[in-house]
Amino acid sequence: MGKNFRDTLNEQLKDPAFRAEWEALEPERQITMAIIEGRTSNHLTQEQLAAATGITQADISRLENGTGNPSLRTLKRLAAGMGMTLKLEFVPSAPAGQ
Repeated sequence: MGKNFRDTLNEQLKDPAFRAEWEALEPERQITMAIIEGRTSNHLTQEQLAAATGITQADISRLENGTGNPSLRTLKRLAAGMGMTLKLEFVPSAPAGQ
């Protein structure tokens, strides 16, 4: 049986340069997953979310596949369209090597 994504990722994370880049992109992955999970948990299609927010379906698709860079205003509109509010927080960084 071949390697799955998680096995391949764990192997690549052993490379310090790869790990640093992966960790640097964590906030973007969190935003992408929050949009997808919020939309699907509310049983909305991209088209329905587009109609509720005035954001085009193509732009929602770009945000969900990680190629968009949403503004805070866009994130607020998405949250409202899903019947949610946006919550941002700053958390302490883990010390190096942890």
